[in-house]
Amino acid sequence: MKILVSALEHSANIHLKSLKRELPSDVELVGIFDKELGESIVDLQSLAIMGFVDAIKKLRFFFKLADEMVELASDVDKILLMDSSGFNLPLAKKLKKKYPDKEIVYYILPQAWAWRRGRIKVLERTIDKLASILPFEKEFYSKEAPIEYVGHPLLDQIEQFKESINPKVEHIAFMPGSRKAEISKLMPIYREVQSMLGIRSSLVIPPHFSASDVERLYGDISGFKVVSDAHKTLYEADFAFICSGTATLEASLIGIPFILTYIAKPLDYFIASRLVDLSYVGLGNIMFTKFNDRALHPEFIQEDVTVKNLLESYKNFDRSNFLEDAKALRGYLQHGSAQRVAHILCND
Repeated sequence: MKILVSALEHSANIHLKSLKRELPSDVELVGIFDKELGESIVDLQSLAIMGFVDAIKKLRFFFKLADEMVELASDVDKILLMDSSGFNLPLAKKLKKKYPDKEIVYYILPQAWAWRRGRIKVLERTIDKLASILPFEKEFYSKEAPIEYVGHPLLDQIEQFKESINPKVEHIAFMPGSRKAEISKLMPIYREVQSMLGIRSSLVIPPHFSASDVERLYGDISGFKVVSDAHKTLYEADFAFICSGTATLEASLIGIPFILTYIAKPLDYFIASRLVDLSYVGLGNIMFTKFNDRALHPEFIQEDVTVKNLLESYKNFDRSNFLEDAKALRGYLQHGSAQRVAHILCND
């Protein structure tokens, strides 16, 4: 069996690795994915973008890449799209037009419930099976939509969950993200916070970054222990400061109290703030408020990301109830998703 895969994001490829372990050994993946999974048609690092402005600059490149994917689809059995709606949804339209009988599975759906809800109708018309990783997502689709909650992929990957909270913070994790623009904006603030707290600190750096990347992006990191295993670090630490993204949900599920921070390019933030109708940006908060009337953790965005605000929030953080909240969130998500998605691809 041959499956065409489009997985552009680093986080999507982590989930794809879990999925591949559940697939039969004779399944062949072709398309776009991490080189550890096979021979991709493109180097994922060349695809790394942050926000609307970067995306516009690379439009021609992505149009050409989509055309390559359409050609590759000619002899595959099924098509698997993962996340990256800006690329994958237009690609799905092209694929369905040229190969109307080929089944398309979309795993990790576009967040149409947050913005551009018109995409829901496009998804219902174009995608044969919608594999949702958010329990509440189905309510935004029609009753006839081929959508199913399959579980959440992080519950396939996180191996340890905290059973207790250290009454004293003795180890802090700092995670300034994986995109270069995020890191360069957050690190000066993180450095000062770390210096003022004076607590043993770990800095999570993506394992694929080169020494020159680290030197250029992070500046002076002498106050930190550099690590690359995010899950292990979050499990061992007592508190964390984390850039908005998948890592904040990982921390929520592991059970480590943390503060979310995010600084986007001004134009990107201006556009997003007018398109997105959400009270929170962190997925942990978005899901937690589905069954609670309060947030799970603090969030600081744009100009609110200051040393003063982060220190005050840290000192006032009520860590005593966080662990129970994290357990409640895990219960809401129920289980992992890889096994069910593998069954959809190979049996349904």
